[in-house]
Amino acid sequence: MAAPSWSSKAYIDGIYIPAGLLVFGTFIVKREWTPAAVLLAIALGALKYFRSLPKKVLKPDTFQEFELKEKTIISHNVAIYRFSLPSPTSILGLPIGQHISIGAAIQQPDGSTKEIVRSYTPISGDHQPGYFDLLIKSYPTGNISKHMASLAVGQTIRVKGPKGAFVYTPNMVRHFGMIAGGTGITPMLQVVRAIIRGRPTGDKTQVDLIFANVTEQDILLKEDLDALAKEDSGFRVHYVLDKPPEGWTGGVGYVTGDMITKWLPKPADDVKILLCGPPPMISGLKKTTESLGYKKARPVSKLEDQVFAF
Repeated sequence: MAAPSWSSKAYIDGIYIPAGLLVFGTFIVKREWTPAAVLLAIALGALKYFRSLPKKVLKPDTFQEFELKEKTIISHNVAIYRFSLPSPTSILGLPIGQHISIGAAIQQPDGSTKEIVRSYTPISGDHQPGYFDLLIKSYPTGNISKHMASLAVGQTIRVKGPKGAFVYTPNMVRHFGMIAGGTGITPMLQVVRAIIRGRPTGDKTQVDLIFANVTEQDILLKEDLDALAKEDSGFRVHYVLDKPPEGWTGGVGYVTGDMITKWLPKPADDVKILLCGPPPMISGLKKTTESLGYKKARPVSKLEDQVFAF
């Protein structure tokens, strides 16, 4: 998030007018104090300006507590959690493509308590100050996801970051091919939104996304994805369902080599494939992409890899 423009209403109302009134009033009442009034106006204006700048709050090695402000139920096991940041101008300071770590002391079956840490990618961005949103699906065996599902508004979570090997920069590649499964959509959505926000300043990156789910009801944020695809001709989304409804016209079954060949960009130096989803899915897709001519994915991905798994 950038600071407001120097000609913005916020600066006119909050800095220029008060400073002008201070100087003008001093000039009328006691003219010899005018130079001091000018200096004071400049100092107060500078203070107001620096207070208006976005403040990054994340610390990579220190957990901090953030309060749950709002909880929006999406389905029986999926919700969007909105957490407050310390001030209306605060931002996480999370680079596009990176994630945060959430830690919690979770009671184990034997009665002991164990510190569990899991990584999540917010679906909000630093262009939205004052809060951050997490889309989380709770699983019966998921320690942190169950903990999140039990949170009530007003309770807190512990967060640190940023974390991750991928950082998006505009036009870093000509074309992204993305494959996501379930909640693996979150880092993809973050990158897609950043690309579309960057169109006015010259981001020409093309994106094709394959989004795999079990049923049509499992497709998370479908309205958002469809709206983005409608808004931007450089972004296309292709849905794949394991159990499609009658009349379904999208992909069926698991993501195959034929689907990748049909929908995603061909291997090239200016092409990158991004993967995020359940481990078995990612393991299979690494082998499939290699068989199609993409460079072999490493066990732990690095930014320069052609096939990158979050």
